[in-house]
Amino acid sequence: MRQSRSRGRPRDPATDDAILRAGLELFIERGIDGSSIEQIAKRAGVGKLTIYRRWSSKEELIAAAIETQVAHEVEWPSPDVIDQVSPHQLVEAALPKAAETGAALEFRALVARILGSSVSHPSLMATYWKHYVLPRRDLVARLLERARNAGTVAAEADSDVLIDMMAGAVMYRVLQPDPPDVPEMVAYLKAIYRQVGLLPPAQDGGLQD
Repeated sequence: MRQSRSRGRPRDPATDDAILRAGLELFIERGIDGSSIEQIAKRAGVGKLTIYRRWSSKEELIAAAIETQVAHEVEWPSPDVIDQVSPHQLVEAALPKAAETGAALEFRALVARILGSSVSHPSLMATYWKHYVLPRRDLVARLLERARNAGTVAAEADSDVLIDMMAGAVMYRVLQPDPPDVPEMVAYLKAIYRQVGLLPPAQDGGLQD
């Protein structure tokens, strides 16, 4: 997503981090229309030229900031790991961090901003979709295929629909007026994964273990 750099001094990772953090904060606080390269530069403590050397537009910068934030919060397994570890084990290992992220106020605000910008600024969503969403969908599709081969996901199930159902359920839940806390989010995620076959059925048939 970042622009290729011409010859010169090596880029300072701390500067990159400060810019991305400033972009994310302003996007959450004010939305895409309320943010500007000048404001991001001021908050990050850098010059505008420093930003333009890295990203060609605020949409590209903010998409990179969203990607960096979400990638930092949720660690995705590599294709090799997906091929070697059972789907149930992978899901169980990811649950605590995924629930913590889903219950966080900043995550709720971020989801709301992304959805709100999808129509007014399609280039932001297109960039985010291409560089973040699609690669993750491919990983989940791989996970579902392993579960299908193991017989825990129905053979006729459409992976794209299942992925949409899981992602949509999470977004719907975190944007409700009574947002979940971490234990509630754990229970909700488990219920989602059980419905699609990525976790075995609950012993009591309910949301809780």
